[in-house]
Amino acid sequence: MGPLTAGFLARRGPGRAAAAARCFGARQEAAERGAAMALSGVRVLELAGLAPSPLCGMILADFGAQVVRVDRSPRSAMNTDVQGRGKRSLALDLKQGPGAAALRRLCLRADVLVEPFRHGVLSKLGRKDENPYAPVNLLADFAGGGVMCAMGIIMALYERTKSGKGQVVDASMVEGAAYLSSFLWKSQNLGLWNRLRGENLLDSGAPFYETYKTLDGKFMAVGAIEPQFYEQLVKGLGLDLDKLPSQLSFSDWPEMKKMFAALFSKKTQAEWCRIFDGTDACVTPVLSLDEVALHQHNKERGSFIKNDQEEISPRPSPLLSRTPATPSPRRDPFIGEHTEEILLEFGFTKEEIAKLHSEKVIEFNKPKANL
Repeated sequence: MGPLTAGFLARRGPGRAAAAARCFGARQEAAERGAAMALSGVRVLELAGLAPSPLCGMILADFGAQVVRVDRSPRSAMNTDVQGRGKRSLALDLKQGPGAAALRRLCLRADVLVEPFRHGVLSKLGRKDENPYAPVNLLADFAGGGVMCAMGIIMALYERTKSGKGQVVDASMVEGAAYLSSFLWKSQNLGLWNRLRGENLLDSGAPFYETYKTLDGKFMAVGAIEPQFYEQLVKGLGLDLDKLPSQLSFSDWPEMKKMFAALFSKKTQAEWCRIFDGTDACVTPVLSLDEVALHQHNKERGSFIKNDQEEISPRPSPLLSRTPATPSPRRDPFIGEHTEEILLEFGFTKEEIAKLHSEKVIEFNKPKANL
């Protein structure tokens, strides 16, 4: 996948030019969820793609934008977008002339167009004597791509309120991931990364910044960098700080890691949690996906939500005090589920819609009721 490009149409003000007296499902739902969300009134067209583009669209939808996902035919495309919360789906064949013309017409009433089409390898990730490993696809696809694209869109929307002009936001996943790693680049001269991979402070070289396996096969994460936190870690492990090498004695780190690993292997994860809970040792359990939503901290914060299909996903972040995100509780849309209502909302007549359908430029995919 290449760079995301978010095309901003050169128009003044948010896209509120819907046909008079027309109010369809998504707009009604947005009103029910609260029209005071930060991006209420912003219309987004998202051309269906993978990973970064859907995340960008979901972020905008979570914070109040009306997001239409422009899908390919439900017959020729499998719905792989699991980030469709709050969106509607329009099935449109962009390879046909009338389909491309319909998209250009839709753009006239939209504020944002998100399109994911295409326009050195670096990895500090890995332990000593091991191959580099990828951090799933969180760093490039989602953080460097989707989040950076959404941030660029929001900044451009804000700038438009002052200039009245649109602009193109070109969000490259490679450049976004590099920007996220600015700390790595700018800390080169601090002595944090001058050793081989897996032997530095933050890349699993330090015994106090590592994960350790427990007696029951689970893991604890340790991040006790500051001296006062390190002291609490050592105390919790039952060791005497005065009898240990200096915390920053690099040559002693391998043996210290072996010592810490042996100690952690003698108790279960629950036992270590009881020892370190309430301390400043920066020692926490490594949770599975099934356990995360049930953790007391996340329960108290309401960090995870369920939709009407009982599917669990993270709550939108960050929290805004006055115009918080109110994510849709409905399931993700089927491809083509909202084709007709979207086109009507964007000013197409029933006759025009019937013609596009007869020419197989658009498709309908209304879900069948379960009786």
